[in-house]
Amino acid sequence: MRSGKRNGDITVRLISRFKALISEGTFAPGSKLPPERDLARRFGVNRTSLRQALKVMQLMGVATQRVGDGTYLSRDAAHILREPLEFMIVLADITDEELLEARLIVESELAARAADRASGEDLAAMRRAMKAMEKSTSEQTRIDADLAFHEAIFRASGNRVLRLVFSVIHRALALSMGKVAGRAHVGRPLAFHKAIYAAISARKPDEARRKMVDHLVDTRSQLLSANTGQADGGRAR
Repeated sequence: MRSGKRNGDITVRLISRFKALISEGTFAPGSKLPPERDLARRFGVNRTSLRQALKVMQLMGVATQRVGDGTYLSRDAAHILREPLEFMIVLADITDEELLEARLIVESELAARAADRASGEDLAAMRRAMKAMEKSTSEQTRIDADLAFHEAIFRASGNRVLRLVFSVIHRALALSMGKVAGRAHVGRPLAFHKAIYAAISARKPDEARRKMVDHLVDTRSQLLSANTGQADGGRAR
């Protein structure tokens, strides 16, 4: 646990350094970052720590990785790093369990409201996300499709505040979702998504609420199992 906290502190420190360098104009929004080895040397950290910080910046929408080219800051990087909610949830010492509890409390109600309010366009977005998930060929494309499905439900619920808040929570959980994606066949979450979609498209709020709870309880179970397995593996080493 202490090691995870220490790694989190390094990530916070590195992103704070990036924030300062962007603010002072050393790194311009939209520009390409120096190579990893140069950044690691500049910040006095190893490349593993640097990559973790860059990964979080990608989840926040601050940076994008271009295969074979390098890492670029988004044109909105300075604006995003000023957002307190985004910064707090992604970087603060908030556990996966806390984030999942928040999802259980609120997302089930968002699914119920989506069953009342979803437009044809919202339903089409859910179908596209499920199809993308079914055809995903990598862990990242699977996670992206998973996030897109839930984002479509948030949008369909009609509550813009909760949509913004839970989009941030989902990005914060994206790193942890990789642990689950690596342990379960895509058919497992997809089956839950299909059941949720069926309830929403049939305009059955109570059923949509129950199906979302079933999905999130299963997700929590898998994540806790993955975290336990990771901890046991660390002790074995």
